[in-house]
Amino acid sequence: MANTTFSGPILAGNIKYTTGTSTNIVIPANSQIVAIELSVDVVWSGAATTTGLGWVGDATALTAAAAVAGGTLGIISATAGADATRVNNWADVGTTDRRILLTNTNTGAGEGFLTVRYVQNNNLS
Repeated sequence: MANTTFSGPILAGNIKYTTGTSTNIVIPANSQIVAIELSVDVVWSGAATTTGLGWVGDATALTAAAAVAGGTLGIISATAGADATRVNNWADVGTTDRRILLTNTNTGAGEGFLTVRYVQNNNLS
């Protein structure tokens, strides 16, 4: 049996939609998102300490607006919530590559990083 190894960042697919404020996280077409975590290492201090997650073109494709607590120190798990459309977006991102969009209205201080785990080309739909 042959082995395949990778070194460095891996680019999978082309991004057709890149307008808007986006992260550098790109989910390849037909992938299944299995977990999203916001790791807050400096609590957000502004008036709005929450964020929402989606992709360019649909800011609430993955969570409701302001559903993720940036004002809480630690690792915050994001969920689709009780919404069938968002649940299906997690199950299969669709037929095009998706650039993750984090919508943050905080005007104060704060730091963190976003981790998205997915199964590439699982094609559940």
